[in-house]
Amino acid sequence: MSRLIRSLLLVVASFAAGSLSAAEFFFRDGDRIVMIGDSITEQHLYSNYVEMWVTARYPKWNLTFRNVGIGGDRSTGGNQRFARDVLIHQPTAMTVDFGMNDGGYRAFDEAGFNTYVGGLQGMADQAKKAGIRTAWCTPQPLDGPEQGPTALTGYNQTLEKYGDLGVKAIAEKNAGLFVDQFHPYLAVLDKARAAGPKYDRITAGDAVHPGPPGQALMAASILKGLSLPKLVSSVEIDAAAEKVVEAVNCRATELKRAGDGLSFQRLDDALPFFPEEAASILKWTPILEDLNDYALKVRGLKAGDYEVRLGDAVVGKYSAEQLAAGVNLAAPALAKGPVSAQVKAIRTAIEAKNRFHHDRIFRGVVLVNIGTLPDWLGVPMTSAEIEGKRQAALAERMSKMPELDAAIRTALEMKPHTVAIVPAK
Repeated sequence: MSRLIRSLLLVVASFAAGSLSAAEFFFRDGDRIVMIGDSITEQHLYSNYVEMWVTARYPKWNLTFRNVGIGGDRSTGGNQRFARDVLIHQPTAMTVDFGMNDGGYRAFDEAGFNTYVGGLQGMADQAKKAGIRTAWCTPQPLDGPEQGPTALTGYNQTLEKYGDLGVKAIAEKNAGLFVDQFHPYLAVLDKARAAGPKYDRITAGDAVHPGPPGQALMAASILKGLSLPKLVSSVEIDAAAEKVVEAVNCRATELKRAGDGLSFQRLDDALPFFPEEAASILKWTPILEDLNDYALKVRGLKAGDYEVRLGDAVVGKYSAEQLAAGVNLAAPALAKGPVSAQVKAIRTAIEAKNRFHHDRIFRGVVLVNIGTLPDWLGVPMTSAEIEGKRQAALAERMSKMPELDAAIRTALEMKPHTVAIVPAK
């Protein structure tokens, strides 16, 4: 074992007692959150999913998210651009996800690792000075076409060390939160590899840049690392006594019997979420229900089968025994009905905000390389004049962000819907 690795293991041990606990959810009401990383972050897939899950789980919180991922970037780049891209948003919390490019797509070497850790520590120093709570995320493994019982070969062995030794040490040294997405992701890849003699990529996209299934897996691993509560809301009803026994994180009112069925008004304090375009990953991991407990329990019904309706939509069919034991309505509620409609509206508002920020502000102004202006513009401009125009454009476009953030909060306003349990025809 090298001297560098031994020293990092000692750092992990010595700072373990002072590290940030994951017992409570990492984000808080009022947080301004920046997500920094490389091209995988700039894809706006896992970051959008994290934002959707968090805002849907805490619709009454005042949260803002900004994505400042840059394709091809490394930890050293994140450190160098920290003031420009992170501090401008005055964040209270941040997620950091670097490493994929830092290892150079080759076997582990101490020089590259040391540079990677140095870039992370530079960001940590700046974050601590600004009072930013930081969640340090490991890179996810490559999902390559190689056959075999495990994906932990080749460059993934380098990435594992970058996470287990580098990211973990930085998190604990700087009292941040260590988020391991590498090993949960790897476990799912290996489960799929074990299912048959020929392995086809289950995460879509390419080996480095996952598509929606892989990015949903990333988001789920990150959210579990952040300790996102599983519970959305829960209602328990005694049909025979015609009473609401318990309502957690919601209100259940206007309970009425109708023959052998019943109905009530449900006003939730949270919503489930899962990106429907990532559904193929559910064959290999139950992350939809792992992160969404949208519960209904009804006891005292006459034996038989019942339809569960949300609004005008039939979302499921269950036996009286199943309803008495309790069912999770997350998946069917996200498929159709009033919950589905509201989740889609929230997502539309979030994606519009993030698209404007990325296209019109981050790529459209901040990252534009002015270079030498073409002669056809006529009047030459000094560097100061160019920078003045850049700052004016940035201020003008940034002024539109509160309106886009407000549209998300409007979409998050919770509304009651009717839940009906009626005998199936």
